[in-house]
Amino acid sequence: MKEQIKSIKSRDWTETKAHSSWQIFKIMAEFVQGFETLARIGPCVSIFGSARTKPGHKYYELTVEISRRLAQEGFGIITGGGPGIMEAANKGAHLANGSSVGLNIDLPFEQESNPYINKDTSINFDYFFVRKVMFTKYAQGFIMMPGGWGTMDEFFEVATLIQTRKFTQTPMVCVGSAYWNGLFNWMRETMLETEQNISPGDLELIKVFDTADEVVAYISEFYTHNKLQPNF
Repeated sequence: MKEQIKSIKSRDWTETKAHSSWQIFKIMAEFVQGFETLARIGPCVSIFGSARTKPGHKYYELTVEISRRLAQEGFGIITGGGPGIMEAANKGAHLANGSSVGLNIDLPFEQESNPYINKDTSINFDYFFVRKVMFTKYAQGFIMMPGGWGTMDEFFEVATLIQTRKFTQTPMVCVGSAYWNGLFNWMRETMLETEQNISPGDLELIKVFDTADEVVAYISEFYTHNKLQPNF
């Protein structure tokens, strides 16, 4: 292995360096397209959750209702553009004639565009990190429905950005106490009390609700005394 690494270093990774330099322009193009598209929509709420949740499941139907009511309040709805919870959120926005945004990405399985995205706000990405920026820049709220590793990745990234004040204070909600309570109990008992790796106020940044009424009321009330603006 040492000789292999030495051989590669001696060639200075010439081909890789050339490819990486040109790659910058593709990354820039994705940022430009995303910013220009989303800036036209105005205040949005990003909704995350499992791509595997089927229509008829309680969390699918709850997501439709939450999204529909937020769209009626005037918020655009941003999702990852795929099936499951993403489809449910876009469907709710569609039913309310609201802005329904899909930030699509090509994956080897489970990801394809759902039919409820507005044609002019369906954006395709090659890079996860660019896509994640688009979820956060214009979102005036973040709703975490039950999901898998991708949802957890987005959960902790958004929580970190709020905790570190890298963007303005923004409502963050987890829906489904039966799903989320185990994680929050672990964070409270292990991360906070035992290891002291977070502060008591950090957990207060995130709300856990079970109904559409609670979610919509919380986000609506938040903006009776906070300014609607891009996060960075």
